[in-house]
Amino acid sequence: MHKLGMAALLTLALTMGACGSNGSGSGSGNINGSWNASLTDANGSPAFAFVTTFTQSSGASVSVTNFSFTSDSPCFNSGQTSETGSFGFTGNFNGNVNGTFAMTVTTLFPGTTNNVLTLNGTVSENKMTGTWTLTGQSGCSGNGNFTINALLPA
Repeated sequence: MHKLGMAALLTLALTMGACGSNGSGSGSGNINGSWNASLTDANGSPAFAFVTTFTQSSGASVSVTNFSFTSDSPCFNSGQTSETGSFGFTGNFNGNVNGTFAMTVTTLFPGTTNNVLTLNGTVSENKMTGTWTLTGQSGCSGNGNFTINALLPA
């Protein structure tokens, strides 16, 4: 009987140890952490690049902070943008997270047409992939593919 109790306790401990994670997006299987994005145009040429921090908020909402374009673009040269994101996920007790991802980056031009960059895709482990579109002012339109990778901790 004592061996059965110890086996049950060991099984419970292993099961609970596999639940949850407090790591960052960097390989831990959740969206929280720093990420690096590369966007290519319809011809496969580099279009935009940015770094940011994602934090899962309540529900499907994702907090987007520390956002910065790392590529030059006349469409986003003001530095004044608003970023929003959402994340629909499924996963298991081993921290393997998969799901959908959406993000919008909007310029904050006063009294004029804003440029809107929209990303839609999927999340698998520590990588996001999908498509993007850009609409807005003259010369600021396009579409293509993106890859967003979790940054490894230093």
